[in-house]
Amino acid sequence: MAETQTPIYTLLAEYGVTRALRNGEVSSPLLRLEYADYDPSNLGFKAFVREAAFQAGELAIVTFLMAKARGAPLVLVPAPISGRFQHHCIAYNAENRVLQPRDLEGKRVGVRAYTQTTGAWVRGILQNEYGVNLDKITWVCFEDAHVEGYQEPANVTRGEPGQKLVNMLLDGSLDAAMLGSNMPDDPRLKTVIPDPHAAAQAWFERTGVIPLNHVFVVRQDLSKDRPDLVRELYSMLKESKAKAGLKGFDTRPYGVEANRATLETIINYSYQQGLIDRILSVDELFDDLTRSLE
Repeated sequence: MAETQTPIYTLLAEYGVTRALRNGEVSSPLLRLEYADYDPSNLGFKAFVREAAFQAGELAIVTFLMAKARGAPLVLVPAPISGRFQHHCIAYNAENRVLQPRDLEGKRVGVRAYTQTTGAWVRGILQNEYGVNLDKITWVCFEDAHVEGYQEPANVTRGEPGQKLVNMLLDGSLDAAMLGSNMPDDPRLKTVIPDPHAAAQAWFERTGVIPLNHVFVVRQDLSKDRPDLVRELYSMLKESKAKAGLKGFDTRPYGVEANRATLETIINYSYQQGLIDRILSVDELFDDLTRSLE
């Protein structure tokens, strides 16, 4: 059996929804996933978008959009790997001042990279929901874009190597920072968006948008030459997600239509912020095969 399996070089970390794939509980007679050795997986994103180094795997949605807009031979599969609401992901030090969204204008805000997906989601929410002028904020960043040739806006500056966003918030060298899952349990740190979970719930009820973070993509040649393997990959991803036994609200819905509003929103946010130079359509992110997967 193993001799007939086609190896697929894959960039994919272990999460709840991928654990059954990674540990071999989900397998296939058609293909064998050979995992690239990157920990965390975002260390492999540059190689994926600049060199098409992997046949399949995960990318941050903004990295994928930037690469796709620049002609990268990659195709989206409607199988999100991770997603979460983002309203709580920007914090300030309440010992220094009280900040609400419009107060960020004229301030210094830290984010790991200007092109980071969490940053793009939060900036889009600040601009479109709270009327914040993003051009009036100095964005302090530490990493370059995964996509080659991207030029950052003039109001982006570099922090010193080795600096930590939390420490910079606490010592006052930043007014606010995008912390996301790295938000420490520190009573000094408060969210810029008041009552962010209620705000996110109201936003979802109005828009139907579930912010995606990492998505699954395949190389264009694999989808064209071996559609059977791409269908099988999708089925394996679906089976692995089912085995995770997720309860409650699903922040990773499968299928194109289930993600259309989300994709339209992050495309618009990315265009507004100069991450992409044209509005992509949702349908062009997929090809005929991956668009049909359900």
